[in-house]
Amino acid sequence: MNTELHQNYIDGQWRPSSAGTTFANVNPANASDVVGHFPDSTAQDALDAIEAAAKAGRGWDALGSIKRGDILFAAADIMSRRKEELAQAVTREQGKCLRESRGEAQRAIDILRYMAGEGRRLSGSTLPADEPRTMALTWRKPIGVVALITPWNFPLAIPVWKMAPALLSGCTAVLKPSPLAPLTSALLVDIFTEAGVPAGVLNLVQGDRAPGETLSAHPDVRGISFTGSLPVGLAIQQAAAPRLARTQLELGGKNALIVLADADLDLAADAILHGAFGQAGQRCSATSRVVVDRRVREDLVARVLARIEELRIGDPFAEETKLGPVVNGDRLDACLAAIGRAQADGATVRTGGSRATDGALADGYFMEPTLITDVAPDSDLAMEEVFGPVLSVIDAENFTHAMEISNSVKYGMSGTIFTNNRAHVYDALEQFEAGMLHVNRPGVGAWPHLPHMGAKLSQYGAPECSPETWEFYMEWRSACISFPAA
Repeated sequence: MNTELHQNYIDGQWRPSSAGTTFANVNPANASDVVGHFPDSTAQDALDAIEAAAKAGRGWDALGSIKRGDILFAAADIMSRRKEELAQAVTREQGKCLRESRGEAQRAIDILRYMAGEGRRLSGSTLPADEPRTMALTWRKPIGVVALITPWNFPLAIPVWKMAPALLSGCTAVLKPSPLAPLTSALLVDIFTEAGVPAGVLNLVQGDRAPGETLSAHPDVRGISFTGSLPVGLAIQQAAAPRLARTQLELGGKNALIVLADADLDLAADAILHGAFGQAGQRCSATSRVVVDRRVREDLVARVLARIEELRIGDPFAEETKLGPVVNGDRLDACLAAIGRAQADGATVRTGGSRATDGALADGYFMEPTLITDVAPDSDLAMEEVFGPVLSVIDAENFTHAMEISNSVKYGMSGTIFTNNRAHVYDALEQFEAGMLHVNRPGVGAWPHLPHMGAKLSQYGAPECSPETWEFYMEWRSACISFPAA
């Protein structure tokens, strides 16, 4: 592939947008560094990709899950060899620190290997029959063509955790990544093609709204797996509903980390730093709210502030850097606007609060790590997603009050508690209105074999990264087979 001028991948061929138009992908750490130019795809490009996927479906299904799994294992081997190339691409186009990108690359490889192994476990069941000389059984079939619409914040791991189960199940796919992180998806499609995925089975369409809206509304697309914002997820759901297409939607988060008075405050402070400022706070599971017993609030805040002082902001390729840029100017402006509203509501900025512009930082979209106290539980900052390195601290009277605050938002991606009280641990696990829960550890993410999912308006449809995801990509069949005596 040309490393400067990239193309779509449709029916086994790299080709430009049907309109001949492109968009520039820019390094968020240095806005003068153009990563590459990518196709600004049209509805026709999406239609061509859907047609190719539909045509390839029967042959891909007939190959069987074991051989499909072998292809995924081959892709994982290639990804392992190209791991550093992938990590470098993620850092350059998305801005996360290189060590974080390397971690994402390894996670993607682990997910791919896990899913490849499922090729020998896609089982149904045999059941008792009501009649003699009859066998009753169930099995699963792929739903058909699926659209995989992926975000910019995990441009490697999230496409993989959609592509791997889609392909293993026997579905054919059209991948449409965010226009803010198109390079990594192009590299991934190149890897899967090298591993032996046949023409038409996996297609790549770059761009923004036009291809996305076409994929969401087309009658041949039987499922749409989307990770992104709540408004876009709702639009996809509305487009899919009239034809009863399946949707798997992972949406926003406004995650709380509860710190009770008996907690290990150093352990909690370390977890808060990781959850709030890792990847510049641009994770659906990021710790954006600390709900702390007011008796230990200042002690905890002092520990977190001391750790923030040690965060090195700068070039995400430098090993000493701990905080890279946010993804673009719009995200930076959104962070600054959220801080301004918080101050108008009476909150106190204890550190940060501004764009970081010292030296080379002025060339990128760097945001100071920000900690804000005196945040009212029902304020805009406490209720709405910021998606940046902005942490709010909310006072609670006790465990019950902390749980009420945690559950007061419309989202429910993750929930975390720090306490040494076992009763509070188990009460919290029962009461959290969130999909991924953590106790005395950072409240972000999960392992490849655990369901990645939220609750409330954070999630609709089957989880990802686990056997439960087959409920999205596959549908059940049952059969009763009689065999009369000879």
